[in-house]
Amino acid sequence: MEQTATLLVCCPDRKGLVAALAQVLYGHGANILDADQHTDPVAGQFFQRIKFDLSELHTDRTSLETAISEVAARFSMDWRITNGHRRSKTAIFVSKYDHCLYDLLLRQRGRELSTEIPMIISNHPDLEPVAQQFGIPFHHLPITKETKRAQENKALELLREADVDLVVLARYMQILTDDFLKSYEGQVINIHHSFLPAFMGSKPYHRAFERGVKLIGATAHYATAELDDGPIIEQDVVRCSHSDSVEDLVRKGRDLEKVVLARAVRLHLDDRILVYDNKTVVFS
Repeated sequence: MEQTATLLVCCPDRKGLVAALAQVLYGHGANILDADQHTDPVAGQFFQRIKFDLSELHTDRTSLETAISEVAARFSMDWRITNGHRRSKTAIFVSKYDHCLYDLLLRQRGRELSTEIPMIISNHPDLEPVAQQFGIPFHHLPITKETKRAQENKALELLREADVDLVVLARYMQILTDDFLKSYEGQVINIHHSFLPAFMGSKPYHRAFERGVKLIGATAHYATAELDDGPIIEQDVVRCSHSDSVEDLVRKGRDLEKVVLARAVRLHLDDRILVYDNKTVVFS
C-alpha cells in the first residue's frame, strides 16, 4: 500500500483520454496495476479509476502530479489522487441502534476496512459501553431544537482536531444541517432503511408493511441537504411476504443495513466512487 496510488478522473468524453493518462504515468515510471473505465453516452462523460505502483518512479510524486494536472487541464478533467501510504480516519455517528455500529467496529478490527476510527459521536449516551469495549473515545452531544447548531459546531471541532476524512451515519437519528454537510461535502455516508427512492423519511418499515410490498431494502448514500436524496452508493433487498409482521421486516432489514453500509464504506475508502449529477459511478 505504501508504494501505490489511485487516480480518479471525470471529464467530457473524447478520443485520446486513456492513452494520455497511460502515457504520463508510464513516462514517470509508474506501473499501472489496475484500470477501469466507464463512458456515459447520454451525459457524454468519461470516468476512469487507475491504481498504480510508485516503487520505480523516475521522478518524485510532486512532478508526477504536476504532469497529471497538465493533462487534466488539456482535457478539462476533474481529478483526484490518493496515496496508499495515508491511512484515512473515519468518525461514526450513532443514536441508540447498535447493529451497524458493532458491524463496522468488528470489520475495522478485522482489517476489512482500511481506516482508523478515532471517535464515536452520539446524541444519546446508550452506546458508550460499546465504544469502551473497543477502546474508542465516545462523545455524547445531546441535541434539542435549541442546541442543535451549537452541538454540531462541537462535533465539527472534534472532527477537525482529529483530522477526520469520512463521517458515517450508522443509524444516526438526526438530520444534519446544510452547514455541517457543506463542511464535509461528499464525505458523509448515511444508511437508510429502505430501497430508495421508495419510502423516504421516517418509519419506512411500517410504511412498507402498510403497502404490502414483497421486497424491502436498504440504501447507503452520500448525505446531502435534500433528505434521503443524495447519490446512491450501494443497495440490497430481501424478500418478504404477507405473513411478515412489522417486527419481521425490521429484523430482516437490519441484516441488510449492516451489509449495505459496510460495502459502501469500503468502496469509499478504496477510492472506487465518482459522483456526478447526483449519481455515482462505482468501480468494482
